[in-house]
Amino acid sequence: MNNNQNEFNLWFSQAKFDLEAAKTSLMAGNYEWACFQAQQSAEKALKAYLYLQGKRLIIIHSINKLLQECNKINNQFQTINETRALDLYYIPTRYPNGLPDQIPHEFYKQEDAELCVNYAELILSLIDSLTKK
Repeated sequence: MNNNQNEFNLWFSQAKFDLEAAKTSLMAGNYEWACFQAQQSAEKALKAYLYLQGKRLIIIHSINKLLQECNKINNQFQTINETRALDLYYIPTRYPNGLPDQIPHEFYKQEDAELCVNYAELILSLIDSLTKK
């Protein structure tokens, strides 16, 4: 197995576990964590794809920017452009001062978590379909 494939496998496997954690958090009513875990799943999956393509030192955390980089390689990433909204869940879901006058646990609702999980699933599904041999 080449190094690119190995890096992909590591990152994409963790992305899948993060997505399962997001679903578990959603079911438990921990919506802020479900949102964040879904964002993390998407970020790791996109990085996995870039690693598979030979990219290195990917220090980007923005879903939007990662999608742009992936789109340079394969324009099918344009079909899931709405998933860039996951950037909105990177910081405020985790910190009590990330939102005005409300802690994340009280602010985020089930529909937020469901949307984030759905977006992460779209990203993982696309990458899975592009990388199947």
